[in-house]
Amino acid sequence: MQRIDSLEDIGEGLEALVRADARLADVRAIAHAVPLRRSTPGFESLASIIVAQQLSTASADAIWARLKQVIDPLTPAGFIAGGEEAWRFAGLSRPKQRTLFTLSEALTEGALDLHGLCDLPAEEAIGQLTVLKGIGPWTAEVYLLFAAGHPDIFPAGDVALQAAVGHAFAQDPRPDAIALRTLARQWAPWRGVAARLFWAYYAAIKGREVAPVL
Repeated sequence: MQRIDSLEDIGEGLEALVRADARLADVRAIAHAVPLRRSTPGFESLASIIVAQQLSTASADAIWARLKQVIDPLTPAGFIAGGEEAWRFAGLSRPKQRTLFTLSEALTEGALDLHGLCDLPAEEAIGQLTVLKGIGPWTAEVYLLFAAGHPDIFPAGDVALQAAVGHAFAQDPRPDAIALRTLARQWAPWRGVAARLFWAYYAAIKGREVAPVL
């Protein structure tokens, strides 16, 4: 598997995507710079994605900052030890408290290896992550995109990606997750770069960051 580890990898992927789908040339021109957005595999990376679920960038940033303030260092054992008082102070919802606690338990007990997941085929890695209650396909896919640098994952359930593709291709109503996943097949094996491209495109037309918080 060729990981997306550098801006050169992004550039290679963009060139391949434009050759495969000429419509993406205009999307690329509007998006301009497509950032790498890589994070270090492990608990902090996945926890930040869980915190960001269904929140604005500003809200997620604020909660994440408070969580790291009250639990330092932010490790699985540290999260468990922090307890409900710390979790409430950070602003975590009850469902996210439960998800992060379940994840922390799995990691401290050795039932899950977040670094090892990065070397697995996408479907197998997603399957191991989504076994944990509260971690759905979107969370697993975003983790593998940004922590593992997986080149061929497209989080079709992401609302910003649906809106971006709908806007770029003048589709009204915008494609839902099923339609977008089908559409994205033509961008294999560079769907991870295509996702970054459409997040950058939507940020350009909206004037604000829409990619998941890391």
